[in-house]
Amino acid sequence: MSVPHPIAARHKGFNRAEIVDQNFVEFVQFWQGDVARAPRDDEPVLPGSALDARGFRELLESQLISRHLDLMARVLRVQNKVFYTIGSSGHEGNAMVARLTRHTDPAFLHYRSGGFMAERFRKLPGMDPIMDSALSFAASAEDPASGGRHKVWGSKPLWVLPQTSTIASHLPKALGTAIAIEQGRRIGHALPIPGDSIAICSFGDASSNHATAQTAFNAAAWTAYQKLPAPVLFVCEDNGIGISVKTPGGWVASNFQQRANLDYFYADGLDLAGGYAGVQRAVEHCRTTRRPTFLHLNTTRVMGHAGTDFEIEWRSVEELVALEATDPLLRSATIALASGLYDRDSLLNLYNDIRRRCFAAADEADRTPKLTRLADVMAPLAPYSPEAVRAEAERKGDVAERERAFGGAEKLPEKQPARHLAVQIGQALHELMAKYPESLLFGEDVAQKGGVYTVTKGLHKAFRNARVFNTLLDETMILGLAQGYANMGMLPLPEIQYLAYFHNACDQIRGEAASLQFFSNGQYRNPMLMRVASLGYQRGFGGHFHNDNSITALRDIPGLVVGCPSRGDDAATMLRTMAALAKVDGRVVAFLEPIALYMTKDLYEPGDGQWQFHYPEPGQAMPLGEGRVYHEAADDLVIFTFGNGVPMSLRAARRIEQAQGWNVRVVDLRWLVPLNDGFIAAQAASAKRVLVVDEGRKSAGVGEGVITAIVEAGLGGLPIRRVVGADTFTPLAGAAFLVLPGDDDIVAAAAELA
Repeated sequence: MSVPHPIAARHKGFNRAEIVDQNFVEFVQFWQGDVARAPRDDEPVLPGSALDARGFRELLESQLISRHLDLMARVLRVQNKVFYTIGSSGHEGNAMVARLTRHTDPAFLHYRSGGFMAERFRKLPGMDPIMDSALSFAASAEDPASGGRHKVWGSKPLWVLPQTSTIASHLPKALGTAIAIEQGRRIGHALPIPGDSIAICSFGDASSNHATAQTAFNAAAWTAYQKLPAPVLFVCEDNGIGISVKTPGGWVASNFQQRANLDYFYADGLDLAGGYAGVQRAVEHCRTTRRPTFLHLNTTRVMGHAGTDFEIEWRSVEELVALEATDPLLRSATIALASGLYDRDSLLNLYNDIRRRCFAAADEADRTPKLTRLADVMAPLAPYSPEAVRAEAERKGDVAERERAFGGAEKLPEKQPARHLAVQIGQALHELMAKYPESLLFGEDVAQKGGVYTVTKGLHKAFRNARVFNTLLDETMILGLAQGYANMGMLPLPEIQYLAYFHNACDQIRGEAASLQFFSNGQYRNPMLMRVASLGYQRGFGGHFHNDNSITALRDIPGLVVGCPSRGDDAATMLRTMAALAKVDGRVVAFLEPIALYMTKDLYEPGDGQWQFHYPEPGQAMPLGEGRVYHEAADDLVIFTFGNGVPMSLRAARRIEQAQGWNVRVVDLRWLVPLNDGFIAAQAASAKRVLVVDEGRKSAGVGEGVITAIVEAGLGGLPIRRVVGADTFTPLAGAAFLVLPGDDDIVAAAAELA
């Protein structure tokens, strides 16, 4: 609602923050209008409004706190006391969403959420929105949200999960959390929040166009279409612009108002008295129907995108003046004065008192300790409790439940003959799901079909649809679901059907799941075990998307653990440890399954059965970073490899021994992120020559990390060669084997070392 006033037009300066501040002061000073009898606390603040007087006063205070935090940031940034200036000015109406929801409704907020946070702080006694926010603005080590790692809106007791609000990337996990609230009830899992909670997710009109946002909207509608509960409240705060790109007028309503299975509500976020009922209807609808709900909240943006955005350089003064006249605080001032709740002096006193409190808090925050040591910065990123993880990995779980999962004691996998990789991965997954009743396995085709390679065969029959289920074909949403389940204390086991498909959804791990512990200072965690059918060498089926040999995108994600077994018994012991890492330390782990080895039974000759192994007894687990060494005493040549490279290197080793007369040691790294530099150096220290066999690409592959570990250990004088894939996409059919390293390449490289 636009509130004309005679002051704004006189301001022609560049400092729009100062102008917006002065606009409010002068608007109140010069206000003249009819004044009603002041309503009682429980009476409507204005006739016909759904908002009572007490609610208005508190919302007004939250709006003013948000505004003065913005103004404080603009002033103190130039003094190097504050390090963030993307503000909430014009969006203060989102405080209504906070008031009408609960502090146990998980909230995933974008950066213009100062009003929401100030209001949600009221939900629990003894909390201070001004000081907590000031500590975050100052990057203080005492910041209760992130410990000084970033300016984020977050609070553990208030269920606001800290995030950096990368454009729209938080929408899938918000929807995943909403679905998880209902899923927990179906599997008998004790939720950390009430069962009728909803998930709240806010974003801007520009972000609503992002592919990741559209993924979440589509998945929400897909879920509701099947009459499955998904109580997520999507709050689109429509200010009509994204940085400097204007949203076409009416676009948000046109795009969302008629979407099937996404229930649309509108509210005026510029007017507390008029907009409150619309927000109330949306919240109540979401909570009672358990359906995905889209709240279109009208907002504006004053003071630019951030402190560095000098709008006067790309907008006319006339446009800025008209925009600043829509400032929601001016409308709130009108309500405050016209209702008789405040007179001009008392309103200005409130305004200036909150200003004083914000600047005082900022000065105090500036004097607090900051992060000054790398170890402190990284402390929450990748927690690791080796003894606790080992104990959890070796814990056998409920014996009766394990027997039930396998169909009886006589069918337990350790009592069966030696088997190949695919079978033993499936057996290990049965074991994990029996051990962890809160675990869920999901992805494309994983249920009745058992996956495209039948790795998950039998799991759906053993654990039914509540715990093993198919998703829509959308990797971004699969990983968003996983984060939602993790937020609710479950153990998600998402499957990504092919490694190349992970790249479509990489940011859900890079920007969201793996960063949560870091940006929340360890207060929130995303325990997750992601399985990915991976790597090349498939015969009769392939091309780039099914023979992708690049894991570079995974290696570059801070805090992620990546393991890649080459044989079935290693897969089982690795999965036990990965699940323990997720449970004990909240880690995000990726389990890469070499597709070409799924059905491999032989090593040297057809029918020799030497690549089948007995299933490891319960209680055995593979420590993080531990490799496997074949022919440990051999030192003429040491081959470092992983995955498909292991059987290739073992075959090549026989030929090298015959051709060169060397004793050859083969080292299976098994754990690819983080690489165990000490283990690599120890193996290289006793070698006369080193060969690194990396089935990935030449550039940015695992092999680079192996050689770096050797050189940094002072062993750079060793003769070293790499056998790697070419820097190209993988072609179809037999041409694929021209770009991937093979047995002959390993033998030839050894000859060069001779």
